[in-house]
Amino acid sequence: MPSALPPGDPAPADGSLPTAALSTLGDKGFAFYVHVPFCTVRCGYCDFNTYTATELGSAPFPGSVSRRTYADQAIAEIRQARRVLARNGQGIDRSVDTIFFGGGTPTLLPPGDLTRIVAAIRDEFGLSADVEVTTEANPDSVTPEDLDELRAGGFTRLSFGMQSSVPHVLAVLDRTHDPKRVPAVVEWARAAGFTSRDSGGVSLDLIYGTPGESMADWEHSLDAALACEPDHISAYSLIVEDGTALARRVRRGELPMPDEDDYADKYVVADERLRKHGLDWYEVSNWATGSDHQCRHNLLYWRSADWWGVGPGAHSHVGGVRWWNVKHPAAYADRIGAGVSPAHGRETLAAEDRRVERVLLELRLKEGLPLDVLDDAGRAAVPAQVERGLVRVMEDRLVLTDAGRLLADGVVRELLV
Repeated sequence: MPSALPPGDPAPADGSLPTAALSTLGDKGFAFYVHVPFCTVRCGYCDFNTYTATELGSAPFPGSVSRRTYADQAIAEIRQARRVLARNGQGIDRSVDTIFFGGGTPTLLPPGDLTRIVAAIRDEFGLSADVEVTTEANPDSVTPEDLDELRAGGFTRLSFGMQSSVPHVLAVLDRTHDPKRVPAVVEWARAAGFTSRDSGGVSLDLIYGTPGESMADWEHSLDAALACEPDHISAYSLIVEDGTALARRVRRGELPMPDEDDYADKYVVADERLRKHGLDWYEVSNWATGSDHQCRHNLLYWRSADWWGVGPGAHSHVGGVRWWNVKHPAAYADRIGAGVSPAHGRETLAAEDRRVERVLLELRLKEGLPLDVLDDAGRAAVPAQVERGLVRVMEDRLVLTDAGRLLADGVVRELLV
């Protein structure tokens, strides 16, 4: 089952936020994340808050859980967000910079429902002139007509879950799509107007380090992805999360635990091939053909901006206050139907917490971390990291080297001692 919600303080029934949090709303950017918790099948490695039709059939409030009604519930929360974020009853003077639909499989909802949600955000908040609107999609969850409707309804960017092009690797991951479908959906996306020139374009997501994946398998997946000429590629090492089917298979000895050296070797190969084909890294696990095709929504996360998360289990952050919604779609629907906030718990981040998070997140960016974010102990640790060839100092910023990207988590630990 998906991971549990974090501990925290109870959230108020009306979702209200401290005045101090609202006073800086959008200073670093403002986004919406819309969580769509539905999946056709559960992938063995996934610990996200997702549910199949079978799982929802045993919910305590089965009548309230439906893909058919979900868009209306999400729109109701968007309207709650406007009321919560309005300052002194005067409305909100900050438009939305990015919208990201994740899951689950957002494209299991009809395109008309997804575009209605975008329209609700536009109507309640306004959208910036260059708003980025992304949806994740499985290759087998869309048709050409779906993509036409999404583009016409304001979506600018698609992120397809390719993961691998090798059937036996996909089988270990419990991915059900035909790898031959990926070039087709990218072609459909281009025909629908998700082009390099006119929108944020097309991204492909890859996973490396799956048990049984050889280096030749990984190179085959990279070549297949690059042959589609995407604008953006995300490549993540497989993490065996507790509570997942994959973790149980590893524990029973059916599959080996992924190897850290294998991760490193495959990362180096990916970086070399992606750079050779004109995709440059801008975050440790993300490459784009240019700054116009970087995922601006994720950049807002990494730069500690504000966002409102819609849907069951979704997390939000505004002005140093972080909160998370109730986890199950039935409980979420029940609260929305009652007109109360779906927030389950929240925490107010102290200044030191926010500083630590900046180190954790911003050092992963190609632009690096401002040195003045480090405390005295962190700055004292920098020379040793420079000597090891893991970071370099560029003016007033600390930037990971190529070698440092392989050991980014360790570098962060040294800087936060």
